[in-house]
Amino acid sequence: MSGHSVSSTPTKAVRVRPVPAVSRSIAILRLLGGVKQDMGVKAIADELGLVPSTCLHILRVLVSEDLVRVDPGTKRYSLGSGMISLAKSVLEGGGFVRLVQPALDRVASTKGVTAIGVEITPRQTIVVLALSKSNQPFRLHVDVGSEFSGLVSATGRLIAACSGETWPLLRKKFSATPWDKAPSFEAWKKEVELAQARGWSVDRDNFVSGLTAVAVPVFASDGRLTHTLVATGLSSQMNAAAVSDLAATMQREARQISEQLFPRG
Repeated sequence: MSGHSVSSTPTKAVRVRPVPAVSRSIAILRLLGGVKQDMGVKAIADELGLVPSTCLHILRVLVSEDLVRVDPGTKRYSLGSGMISLAKSVLEGGGFVRLVQPALDRVASTKGVTAIGVEITPRQTIVVLALSKSNQPFRLHVDVGSEFSGLVSATGRLIAACSGETWPLLRKKFSATPWDKAPSFEAWKKEVELAQARGWSVDRDNFVSGLTAVAVPVFASDGRLTHTLVATGLSSQMNAAAVSDLAATMQREARQISEQLFPRG
């Protein structure tokens, strides 16, 4: 297996001056994006702890920008069509998506796995930007745009390995992470340390029981962990040799993407 270790440079925290109107607008958009039904002003305000009149003013601005729509009859709100064009710009305009999709297709077709390209957000969450499904009967039900907790699955182990954070802080975050079958912190810590040493990580049956996920990092030119390539398959079909072979293939793809996405010099 490759001897490349994980050696990301932790990102120095940037002081962000709060802008309440912006923060509230984003909170409303995230809330509407995470629910299955339209919501009224009072329900939105109550959920977010906002004054209803303030909530209404923000909603009216978002409606005027097509980011939110309102049903004239029910006065209930949902995300607007303007969000589609924004999302489309992210997915089609980003260099990572353009570069990663062919790589995912190759991994999925040759290894019989579902291959996923994800971005690590500034909030240390994981967002799916691209995916490719194999022709195998097994399929992982995940969509482009799906967002997951930062330490979850194989990518979460890489985030922890590259974070530079102390183990007590990571333990606190670990305890708040949703798992299908949570490992012990001690077992997870050993897996994070192993990821640091070998340059890739594995989640076997923890994020989703019966599935194994392998993740490899994509680094920016300054050493930051920005994205990962992830492959998932049935645990029963992924022994140690298969996992190592898969990781080696994915590492080659990830290095090529990193070199093209973040050219040096």
